[in-house]
Amino acid sequence: MMISIKAVVSTQSTGWVGARGTEFSWRYLQLSFEANISLVHHIIMAMLIWMWTRNNLEKAVLPLIVSLLLLCSSKQTLLELVGTMFHITSFGILGINLGMTVLIGLLSTHLYINLCIQDNSWSKYN
Repeated sequence: MMISIKAVVSTQSTGWVGARGTEFSWRYLQLSFEANISLVHHIIMAMLIWMWTRNNLEKAVLPLIVSLLLLCSSKQTLLELVGTMFHITSFGILGINLGMTVLIGLLSTHLYINLCIQDNSWSKYN
């Protein structure tokens, strides 16, 4: 619930109030990209949590899922740390955020597909 409230207050209200002005600002475009990346990030976290709670999960895959969950949980802190240490601009941090989200998403999707194949849930439709 707090995540949705944070999303509404930080992105929607700022975009609605500020973007209605007559001046163009790159900040509002950046906010919309951040909101979309955040949406994908939350979907990936839900997928990882669902896989983590499965009973038939192989024990060898569990540390990878837990590692990806920890990376998802600390992603924002890591981004701020990297941005501060290397003096990266806000659009550079946005690009790194996008890259990390895509990488975690691809790994999570790969694990999910392997879990479905292992579960033989695809054989029902063939």
